[in-house]
Amino acid sequence: QAQLVESGGGLVQPGGSLRLSCRAPRMITSVFNPNQMAWYRQAPGKERELVAFMTTNNDRNYADSVKGRFTISRDNSRKTVYLQMSNLKPEDTAVYYCNALTSTKQPKYTWGQGTQVTVPG
Repeated sequence: QAQLVESGGGLVQPGGSLRLSCRAPRMITSVFNPNQMAWYRQAPGKERELVAFMTTNNDRNYADSVKGRFTISRDNSRKTVYLQMSNLKPEDTAVYYCNALTSTKQPKYTWGQGTQVTVPG
């Protein structure tokens, strides 16, 4: 069973906004909190790509394609990571996944089902 559960996707017009959530219902807080957390996405016919990640020191890093439009955040008390997306574009259409990162910035856990974001062209 996946450790992480994504939600919040949907159909949104270009220029619109969405907030994605990623919960860790089966993970205890002491396991969740020390993890660097990341959002990935996979568009049809393309490789999964890293979109944003956040360190335990709250440093945030973004792919160039989303910089200035997406914001990653976390609420450790809720064991939840968020991805606020604004000014959405058709090229943001993808299934979005979250995961924790290893020390070498590789995905740590089995992938969840993801959440679909569709921005029509």
